[in-house]
Amino acid sequence: MRKYRGIFLKNDQEIAALKESCQIAAIILRSLGDLIEPGLPTIELENHALKLCDDYKAEPAFKGYMGFPFAVCCSINEEVVHGFPSERQLQPGDIVSLDFGVKFNGFYGDTAKTYPVGDVHAQAHKLMQVTQESLYKGIEQAVVGNDLYDISRAVQEHVQKAGMGIVAQFVGHGIGRQLHEKPEVPNFVPRNCSRVPLKAGMVLAIEPMVTSGSPDVAILSDGWTAISKDRSLAAHFEHSVAITKDGPLILSQLEN
Repeated sequence: MRKYRGIFLKNDQEIAALKESCQIAAIILRSLGDLIEPGLPTIELENHALKLCDDYKAEPAFKGYMGFPFAVCCSINEEVVHGFPSERQLQPGDIVSLDFGVKFNGFYGDTAKTYPVGDVHAQAHKLMQVTQESLYKGIEQAVVGNDLYDISRAVQEHVQKAGMGIVAQFVGHGIGRQLHEKPEVPNFVPRNCSRVPLKAGMVLAIEPMVTSGSPDVAILSDGWTAISKDRSLAAHFEHSVAITKDGPLILSQLEN
């Protein structure tokens, strides 16, 4: 594994191993999404994820990471990220963001998606749509020769054009043998940022976190759960993406 400006560049075999981990994470996330319905206690998502990790002989990436107590980040409505599964039951009209990762054969996979609970109102639907679209706008820019902040700019422009808020406190990241590697991948272009040319072999977890109102966040007393300060709805979508000479390869996108 080579390094470029402190960023690990993966070879074809390492990217294949990362894809295997990302596919397991994505399969489990899809299975969690299939469970979502009104009345479901979110701790059941945690229990199901742990069972599936055992089935796939994969290690839950988040459980115990820097003290986080669960395998699944489960964030409802105004919760932006790092929410706790609990006995709280999902209600019709809620939206719930699930962030999930695994470690398998020494490599990490990471992915996230926001789900509707039954029928949701138009504002929630638009928020989810814009956030997911911004993710793919960013991925389109993940090509050799572009700059890292071309990804950030594509996300930022799409979100702001829709009149929504980009959460700046949390960003995407490199991923590989560590869950969080260099570089950080912000969803906005930082002031006075220096260029970071994209190279083949970089693997990035791109993850827009968007609010329907103010982008400012607060952390709850549990020390983890981030909420929008104005209690506006939040959505979160994430893919792990390898930069290759043939274009972006979405490792966490299911093939069937």
